[in-house]
Amino acid sequence: MSYTHTILITGGTTGLGYQTALLLASQNPRNLIIIASRTDKTLSAQAINTALSQRNVLFLPLDLSSTTSIRTFVNSWTAHTPAYPPIRALLLNAALQFPGGLHTTPAGIESTFAITHLGHALLFYLIFPHLANTARIVITSSGTHDPAQKTGVPDAVYTTAAELARPTAATQGNAGRQRYSSAKLANVLWTYALHRRLERLAGQSEGKHITINAFDPGLMPGTGLARESSGIEKFIWKSVLPRIIPLLRLLITPNIHTPEESGASLAYLATDREVEGRSGVYFEGRKAVQSSVDSYREKKQEDLWRWTVEYLAVDEGEKARFEIV
Repeated sequence: MSYTHTILITGGTTGLGYQTALLLASQNPRNLIIIASRTDKTLSAQAINTALSQRNVLFLPLDLSSTTSIRTFVNSWTAHTPAYPPIRALLLNAALQFPGGLHTTPAGIESTFAITHLGHALLFYLIFPHLANTARIVITSSGTHDPAQKTGVPDAVYTTAAELARPTAATQGNAGRQRYSSAKLANVLWTYALHRRLERLAGQSEGKHITINAFDPGLMPGTGLARESSGIEKFIWKSVLPRIIPLLRLLITPNIHTPEESGASLAYLATDREVEGRSGVYFEGRKAVQSSVDSYREKKQEDLWRWTVEYLAVDEGEKARFEIV
């Protein structure tokens, strides 16, 4: 079958990503839906195809903690063009928490930051030529990035990107969940930095109007986010909290949802006509809201952008391409 466009979603094998992929596959049978994740133990792509009696969902392996894996993924993508048509929506959704001590990748980068921010940034930079002229990019952030929301997660702290990537003696002992909230703040900072560059690109290139927005899916008990937690924490997260979501909404915040509910919101941001042309916006579900005070600090946005490009680019030519404009 020939497809008109591609929708690419990272972390689409479970939870929010899976529910988003399921809905998008159902709504867009003429689009190729690609789920990219480190593994697909549950055969999620096959399960969606079977459930819908379709064949438009495909799993591709991608380890966002490894720059080698990301480059291999994009090289393979390029080799398969035009089998993979232009990307209509790029959903940078994958994330992971490490509640215990400091975790680093083999390259020495703090793992939460590596997966949640750096891996997605490199994927975007490399796959940019394959984006449709009106592609939408949505990055899944979190309300935990905003200290004003009182989520119970330690407050996000952004000093420099270098500090988040390679914690110094002063921050090596920070809680894992604080690293998570800080990485989610990085998602929003990067969204705003990229938005400015895409606006300039649109002004220089007729027909190129790519948008970027950040998305808070709310708290979603039962998802795979807690898979690195202790046994009792995983039990509560997976088996107890999902049963009392209405009570949690009353006692804590209305911004608590099932993966199905948040998946529908992410699918809406990816393809609905009501969002067409909107860019540089932070959405809580389907509602545009203000992000944290720190997220609007342009100095922090540019520090993150510059450090990210410098770290990921392998030569001056790549650095120039990653700058977008």
